[in-house]
Formats: sequence, structure tokens, C-alpha cells
Amino acid sequence: MDHLETLRCFVAVADAGGFAVAGRRLGCSAAAVTRAIAALEARLSVLLFQRSTRWVRLTEAGERFLADCRPLLNDLHEAEQAASGAQAEAQGLLSITAPQMFGIQHVAPIVQGFLQAQPRVQVRTLFVNRLVHLLEEDMDVAVRIAQLPDSGLTAVQVGALRRLVVASPAYLAEHGEPHHPNELGAHRAIGFSVDARTPTPWKFKDNLTAQPQFAWISNSNEVDIAAAETGVGLTRCLAYQAAASLRAGRLRVVLADYELPPVPVHIVYPAGRRAPAKVRAFVEFARERLAAEPVLRGRGLVRGQSR
Repeated sequence: MDHLETLRCFVAVADAGGFAVAGRRLGCSAAAVTRAIAALEARLSVLLFQRSTRWVRLTEAGERFLADCRPLLNDLHEAEQAASGAQAEAQGLLSITAPQMFGIQHVAPIVQGFLQAQPRVQVRTLFVNRLVHLLEEDMDVAVRIAQLPDSGLTAVQVGALRRLVVASPAYLAEHGEPHHPNELGAHRAIGFSVDARTPTPWKFKDNLTAQPQFAWISNSNEVDIAAAETGVGLTRCLAYQAAASLRAGRLRVVLADYELPPVPVHIVYPAGRRAPAKVRAFVEFARERLAAEPVLRGRGLVRGQSR
């Protein structure tokens, strides 16, 4: 392995936090990556990583060396991409991840339009209800519905989603409409839980927390919405999950005065302005369309209202 490839190994290990993950990203074995890092440390006469059986971390010298190496490798990569045309023209495989229901409803239609506009791009989508680590799982772009921690990723906010409590008109007619979170203890509810065991607490503004009578606990937002429509009880959801049911009159929003602030929606990707053309093209394409979605602007939740 030449010195340039060794430096690329070093940056890959620093980004991935491990030799095996870096090897997969580079298309070589963990043993080859380990040998490359050992050779680099011997060449520099300095320890670049602290290692244990469970983690790999940069030393102080490694942090400094990474800060010097990364711009050089980025400049070289950009020059190579420009020479091949990949930096200037969108082409190649683009990997996109998003929460499952949001991906199906809002990202998939955008991908369809993007592929028509960019015939030299192929797309792989991973719609799952878990945090996907872009670098470790070889993804180019993510749609995240959450407050984002500080990271080295570039994030473009495209809107925000209300956090709703909803119920069917039939349920409210039979059991009455709650007007304060404290009244939820007398109501049946459908709760959400990743493991279908302990439902996520229902929190509201002013630090209020409610504990309704959970008649059903599921790990599927689609199931929760469908159960609420049939009158099983109230359920909590993000606005996009219930938008169609609200517009059709199958559900109604309750306790709107006690909603927590909306959850921001971001498009996230690494590399910033140095991202390949396929990434930059998709981010711009998706940004315009998601920013125009009524539900991401707090609209489109009233019967007969689509905008």
C-alpha cells in the first residue's frame, strides 16, 4: 500500500472509529488497514490511535495529523472528481435514508422525480425507524426528524412537524374530548414503543407529562393511526403521520394548546460543498420540494385543506 493510500486509511479509520468499518468502506480487510496504520505510526514515530477491544480513538497527535491530512486529501479527491466529471455532473449510485413512514410518503415521490431529472444517477433507499450512521453504513444523504446534535455533517432544515394528540370523532363523542393533559388519565390510548413494551411518555409544554390508560402498545405508527381511526383510543403522532386521516375527517386533533414545539426536519449529508454532484443535486431537488410540503409548514391538517 503506497503512502497516499495509507493516509486515506488513516482518515477512514478516524471517521469510522474502527478498523473493520474502515476496511469495508475502503474495500479491503481490517488486517490490511491495521498494518497500514501501524506502518504510518512507525514512519512518523508517533502513536495516532489509542486502541482497546471495543474502540479506537485518536490521540492528540492523531487529531493534529487528521486536521492536516483531511484538507489535502479532500483537495486531491476534488481534483480527481473534477477530472473524471463526477464532481461537475450528477452520476453514479446515490444512497438515501429516512424514517420509514416519512420515506414512503414524502421521500420516495421525490426520488422518482429526481431519477427522471438525472438519468445518470441510480438510487438506493433505506427507510428504517432507527438512526442510520451515514459514514458507517455508506449512505450519502439522510432525512432526519429530530433536534440534531453538533457533528461534522452538513444539515439543511426544510421544515418542522407538529407533535399531535389525535382521536376519532366517534371516540370523542363517546368518551368526551380532553381539554387538559391532566384529563388523559381517564382516557384510553394507543402507545408507541420501539420494542412494543414500554410506551414513550406523553409530554406537553410547561413540563406536563400524562399517563393515559394504554389499551394498545405497538411499534408501528401506521398501526397506531389505524387503531385510533377505529375508535380504540387517543394516540400521539407527528403531523405527517396523521395528515391524510385528519383531512379526511377520520381523526381530530385534541390538546393543541399544549403541544410541544414542532420537531425540525433536516436533510443531512457529509462533505458540505465538496460533496459529489449527485449529492448536491439531490439535496437541492429535495430541499425545494420538502420545503413546499404543507405539513412541514404546519398546514394541510384540516378537513378539505391540502395546502
